[in-house]
Amino acid sequence: MKVTEKIMILDDDPEILNLLEDMLKNRGGYDVTVHQDSRAAISDLVPGAFDLVITDLNMPDPDGMQVLDHIIGHTPETLCILLTGYGSIPGAVAAVKKGAFDFITKPVGFRELLNHVENALKLSRLQKKDAARKQSGSTGYSYDDFIGESSAIKKIHGLVQKVADTDNTLLVTGASGSGKELIVRTVHRFSCRKQHPFVAVNCGAIPEALLESELFGHEKGVFTGAHKKRVGRFELAGEGTIFLDEVGEMSPLLQVKLLRVLQEKTFERVGGTQSIDVKARIIAATNKDLAEAVKDGTFREDLFYRLNVIPIHVPPLTRRSSDIPLLVDFFLKKFQKDQDTRIQSFSSEAMAALVRYDWPGNVRELENLIKRLIILCENPVVALTDLPEHFYAGSDVDISDAADTPPVKGELSMLENDMNLADAVKAYETRMISHALEKSDGVKAKAARMLKIKRTTLVEKIKKHNISSIDS
Repeated sequence: MKVTEKIMILDDDPEILNLLEDMLKNRGGYDVTVHQDSRAAISDLVPGAFDLVITDLNMPDPDGMQVLDHIIGHTPETLCILLTGYGSIPGAVAAVKKGAFDFITKPVGFRELLNHVENALKLSRLQKKDAARKQSGSTGYSYDDFIGESSAIKKIHGLVQKVADTDNTLLVTGASGSGKELIVRTVHRFSCRKQHPFVAVNCGAIPEALLESELFGHEKGVFTGAHKKRVGRFELAGEGTIFLDEVGEMSPLLQVKLLRVLQEKTFERVGGTQSIDVKARIIAATNKDLAEAVKDGTFREDLFYRLNVIPIHVPPLTRRSSDIPLLVDFFLKKFQKDQDTRIQSFSSEAMAALVRYDWPGNVRELENLIKRLIILCENPVVALTDLPEHFYAGSDVDISDAADTPPVKGELSMLENDMNLADAVKAYETRMISHALEKSDGVKAKAARMLKIKRTTLVEKIKKHNISSIDS
């Protein structure tokens, strides 16, 4: 039996709303829910409710960007397409960088809308297959999934090997999408607890009123709706690992209760009196600077030190750009198993654009880009123009500059002479840096702005590639 995919459409213009509903429900055959009010729409956006949301960017408060933020934070499995007028395109591009699947400019044609929707739902199905594999344990997480050869990643590899088979509490820090959960799962997989449950709780995605019950469970009848006893995540974890993601979002009251769990290794269900022993290993993660949160009084100092027994910091992807070719290759192999397409490689220009990009969404953004390209790219070699426009638009080093710049001595085409991906990227990166230094008369700060990287990063790359430059 075919499952009809569910789409929410959000627009404050009733004529546009009716038109889009007709296009997708009556002509496209999808299960469609429509909203004119953003707050009502957000209340309907719960995990598993919708495969895709199509929202106008310029909605009354909360606007389309805030709706997107809610989706990313609470229902990340739901994809989002933004509708925008021509004058709001910069805002729509910013939304795509943040995590939206795509944007469509008004007026919307049926064929254009259907193409965008079909492509988004292909990606949704791919993500669900990947999530199902992880849930079933058919692929699990192996040490080989922990990709990278940068010094930062090698350091994390060493830490994981040392702490995996201990009972110490870990605090994993880093920006959203940098790979914190993968590190935590790797620790669990290589510990003596690997045969026991791994239980993850996103403390930032569960309303404060429900989080205590989610963590510790509750007794029957303790509050309205508590029709039976509920076992919390700490009990479910047993002798395995409980992962408290975004622990920095916990309220002061729950911080006190978590501190007690760490100190006494016991807890009670909400409304209960019986103490239950905590046998699970506790690992926490956050994208916040908890040391700063302690200073400004939003996070307890005693809890911080209890969690921060062994800290592991994951640097953002832009700080380990040498890992990007390896990650691209890994994701290509991982996701093409379920697709007919077979992307063989990236052109040196396209790969250089990936290396140069600032990756606000980190590894998760790169992963989603590869999923998208597998669906949309029709060529075996991904060209620069196959990437979303924000990867190269507006750069002082534009496409024509890249194409017309003569190659540096010894550079080879990636598709000729069997140059591997890493060497091709290194060669192209050297060429781009040399060209930028030439255009900026050797002024590193100006060259760094042209390349859209930090000056310190440029200096490191100049040393790494042994590029001659004027000291400025």
